[in-house]
Amino acid sequence: MTELPRLTEEVPGCGGAFKHVPEDFEVEELPAYAPSGEGEHLFLWVEKRGRDTREVVRALAQALGLPEGEIGVAGMKDRHAVTRQLLSVPARAEPKLPAFTLEGVSVLWARRHGNKLRTGHLKGNRFRLRLRGVKDLGAARESFSRLVARGLPNYFGEQRFGRERDNADRGKVLILGQRLPQRPDRFQRKLYLSAFQSRLFNRALAARLHAGTFDQALLGDVLRKEDTGGLFVCESPEVDGPRVAAFEVSPAGPMFGPKMTPSAHGVAEAEAALLAEEGVTLSDFTRGGGETEGTRRPYRVRIGNPELSPEGEDLVLAFELSKGAYATELLAELLKEG
Repeated sequence: MTELPRLTEEVPGCGGAFKHVPEDFEVEELPAYAPSGEGEHLFLWVEKRGRDTREVVRALAQALGLPEGEIGVAGMKDRHAVTRQLLSVPARAEPKLPAFTLEGVSVLWARRHGNKLRTGHLKGNRFRLRLRGVKDLGAARESFSRLVARGLPNYFGEQRFGRERDNADRGKVLILGQRLPQRPDRFQRKLYLSAFQSRLFNRALAARLHAGTFDQALLGDVLRKEDTGGLFVCESPEVDGPRVAAFEVSPAGPMFGPKMTPSAHGVAEAEAALLAEEGVTLSDFTRGGGETEGTRRPYRVRIGNPELSPEGEDLVLAFELSKGAYATELLAELLKEG
């Protein structure tokens, strides 16, 4: 993939190593709501180390004698980390729960609730990251403070695009109505289509960073309200600019599809040019069905409860990000290339 521009590009990389051990990367889900204590579903607060969420779902389904589709998950979590997250299972499976064992995974508590956990049923995530052997603490502080002040560019991280970095290319093949050498299963199809949308979003965001407008309201921008997620089109940058500066609203870029809220004026022209450059049309996304209906994703994400703590030669960062944002993108801002 092409190297993406960074908000803190003129600040030197701080140096240091990341992820020597899973404990260097801790993630805790911020649930959208707490389980009520009664109902037909059982919420499980699960801690895992060195396992990805799909592995846990498979093992849990096998132990409880359930189809994997009956296990609810709010968000997928990294394998190379210590993570805590909610999963849900039908309450009828509770007597079999003691049979569930998987190395590196613990169920910390189980409580009943009225509904199954669905994708996106979370506020965000709390991260605690350790950088080992940091060379330039001042550079780290400067980059971190700029990101806190202006927001983190909301790129999709490299993990979105697969180990071979070819998920987006496969998604484009599907969008154009062509066949892949191997027919993808349902999970793979969704992954490929989403990766193609994500690559286009990253390119749109990169263009805004190059232009210095990723955190500015442009005429015709689709703006997203931070508190409700509601969308509207900017017709007056003079009126909406101060709201962007106050983090009340943020410009929202394209996740292309037929139901995506359309932009206007020059912003719409830039988005149309991006599609033309890629050799696809908006109507092509109808081939993705429900997987590519289209939406808007904010170009930046606010960093919540930021903490930066030197510990000897190490640096510990703690912060919160809204769902769908990548902590690895914050690290990329601090470490720069390499």
